[in-house]
Amino acid sequence: MSTDVVMPQMGESIAEGTIVRWIKKVGDTVERDEPLFEISTDKVDAEIPSPAAGVITEIRATEGQTVEVNSVVAVIGEAGAKPVASAPTAQPARPPAPKPSAPPAPAPIAAAPVAAAPPAHREAPKDSTEPAHPAPGSDSDRSIRSSPLVRKIAKEHNVDISQIHGTGIAGRVTKDDILAFIGGGSQPTKAAPPAGQVATPGDRGPAAPAAPKSSTSSAAGAGLAGQAVPMSIMRRKIAEHMITSRRTSAHVHSVFEVNFGQVEKIRQAKKVEYERAGAKLTYLSFILKAAVDALRAIPVVNSSVDGDNIVYHKQVNVGIAVALDWGLIVPVVKNADEKNLLGLSRAVADLAGRARSKQLKPDEVSGGTFTITNPGVFGALFGMPIINQPQVAILGVGAIEKRPVVLDDAIAIRHMAYLSIGYDHRIIDGAVADEFMSHIKHALENWDPSQA
Repeated sequence: MSTDVVMPQMGESIAEGTIVRWIKKVGDTVERDEPLFEISTDKVDAEIPSPAAGVITEIRATEGQTVEVNSVVAVIGEAGAKPVASAPTAQPARPPAPKPSAPPAPAPIAAAPVAAAPPAHREAPKDSTEPAHPAPGSDSDRSIRSSPLVRKIAKEHNVDISQIHGTGIAGRVTKDDILAFIGGGSQPTKAAPPAGQVATPGDRGPAAPAAPKSSTSSAAGAGLAGQAVPMSIMRRKIAEHMITSRRTSAHVHSVFEVNFGQVEKIRQAKKVEYERAGAKLTYLSFILKAAVDALRAIPVVNSSVDGDNIVYHKQVNVGIAVALDWGLIVPVVKNADEKNLLGLSRAVADLAGRARSKQLKPDEVSGGTFTITNPGVFGALFGMPIINQPQVAILGVGAIEKRPVVLDDAIAIRHMAYLSIGYDHRIIDGAVADEFMSHIKHALENWDPSQA
């Protein structure tokens, strides 16, 4: 008896999904609930578990193909079942549905993984005299966690990915890993910082869920010089969303300098207590709490525009931009105003961790009413972020670092940072935006230790 594997519906409004990567291939044995393939929708990306145990006898949808929910994408037979020799016969690939010109429903800045490269050519079975290691860039390399770009680089440089120590999540081989391997340099010895990892005084940027502090961006496009490569699913979504936002909102930015000296004292005094409670007290925890309180004080910043109406949201749902090895996603802390500092710390760590392991649900990356992003993790003093539609404001966090400041006519060393706000001038005036930022600045600089 065989079992059909269908494209799951990852939320009420989800009508289709794109298969980014097959983790298993025809002929492989699979256990029930073992990851089978990876999908991307307009809300979230996820690894889909197998609905049954057995042998994969047929795969009907190729990598990069977009199919409707409930479409059969593969068939699992009983142990010993023979694979189907015919070519895939499932629904033909079709491009993602066009985006409407109106502002989209609340959605993360980007919620899809990097699109997979076309399926690698399946070579004829090798005889027993050939080496056991897979050919560089072959389908066998897919069992080793890596991105399509990493596999492409491996194939071009005749590198066996299994020989590389992966420093990414769950042993994923990252671009930095393979480039260091090819260049003969030492590989990174530690993975991206865990969600909410506390930054030491010498670190640049707040300890927020973000990309590692290595030169990840410099590796973008590695091995692709002279080629024209189609945009990934994620890149297309980012492009569409950002262009829509620029065309929709009248963007204006303001920047405030904030003294984190008081926050740093509290953080050092309370961090052990928080660790015992299963959380890490980070700069982001304080920034998030201050922003939530400011959103309650200045409700228009926690609103959206619907035609000629301003919709004031009852809930305070704050999206936190999380950089991943394969892209960017914005999980949302729901009802953030109902959580204290400890609760917010736990929520951020949980969402960021599950974002990196692709365990987020669609409703956990939608419904945001305000967003916080962190360009400071790479050392940027501040950023001018684009608003995440249909929201009307976004907070940018610059690098938190020790700097000399004048306090009471004396020069002192304090942890300082620039916080920026991008706001929609259609409904938020400059004075209102500055009042909002003043609330955040005052809270951070005058934090009551008893509230931690």
